[in-house]
Amino acid sequence: MRRRRPGRWGCVIVLLLFTAVCCAAPVSNAISAYVALHTARQDTAQTAESGSVSDIPARMLAAYKKAATLVRRHVPDCRGMRWPILAGIAKVESHHATGRTITTSGDIRPRIYGVLLNGSGAGGNTTVFPDTDKGRWDGTDTGERAVGPFQFLPSTWDGAGRDANGDKKADPHNADDAALGAAVYLCGGGRDLTQRGQLKAALFQYNRSSAYVANVLGRIDQYTAAAKDPGLKNVTGKVRTVIEAALSQRGVPYSWGGGNATGRSYGICCTPSGKSGAHIKGFDCSGLTTYAYAKVGVQLPRTAAAQAGVGRRIPAGLGTGALEPGDLVFFAYAPGRDSTIYHVGIYVGSGQMVNAPRPDTVVRVDTVDAMSGYAGGARLL
Repeated sequence: MRRRRPGRWGCVIVLLLFTAVCCAAPVSNAISAYVALHTARQDTAQTAESGSVSDIPARMLAAYKKAATLVRRHVPDCRGMRWPILAGIAKVESHHATGRTITTSGDIRPRIYGVLLNGSGAGGNTTVFPDTDKGRWDGTDTGERAVGPFQFLPSTWDGAGRDANGDKKADPHNADDAALGAAVYLCGGGRDLTQRGQLKAALFQYNRSSAYVANVLGRIDQYTAAAKDPGLKNVTGKVRTVIEAALSQRGVPYSWGGGNATGRSYGICCTPSGKSGAHIKGFDCSGLTTYAYAKVGVQLPRTAAAQAGVGRRIPAGLGTGALEPGDLVFFAYAPGRDSTIYHVGIYVGSGQMVNAPRPDTVVRVDTVDAMSGYAGGARLL
């Protein structure tokens, strides 16, 4: 492992150490089968460009939205199905099939397979699942493995699968069909997914793990927040200029050490886990805030921890309700100790912030609680 160059940029001084606790998406087991997936890095050229939906390939996002609309045809009593619910599951199960080719008709190639569920212990599976599809969907007749972007077991797909793209075949390796099948499965006999308790129950049925449910709920909440317009109609003057400058960079890749007062730039090497920004032109968290505030003539220090010393400090003890649009928002490894601040964003109101979260993501709008260790804010204007 290569060591990060010390003391120069430090947007997220302990980001990757903290990420091991709060940011890394655990491998999940879909519909009672433990599934290990290995997907390639996201091709940012294929992504939709609005808020944190920027990490979703545009074709997959279209599938989620289509399924949320179509599900009532199959489960008339279902209420509250929304595309962020489907996106939250697919993010955890397959990282939205990133690294795959998704055709216009929605076919995903190469196909996504989980580990063979033969009780061998590989990928964490300890239960034998006999073959049910003779390899039709999972490519093997020696046992069962989960398939597609939503990681259905073939036996579960037999009941939940639906044709959404009009080719008269319900295929779990097709984005449209898989998303609709997941929506049907989550709706059960007619759940009201606007009710948090029923949504949790649906996710628990999908995967009987409390940790899984909490992970997916967090993703759903982030996508829900990002899908909303930040609503700046009452924000004026320099504050609006700062926020609009930050929002204009949505979809730009995260780059460790990237970004400055003039805009995006190539970063440096390396994070504690070896992630390099040297070949990525973009922003890290404090690079983004430096850029946005430069638009109104405010020169910020380069690191998140140093930025906490600028302006009027807003104590964490006052809660996020004390924040106003334009405030810097800080997160610390040990809240209460500003020397451990590892992250900064720009508050836009309604519990949201413009955020450059971590390597392999993009600048986006997130809820403030998308990051752990809230450490208060700072008001510069």
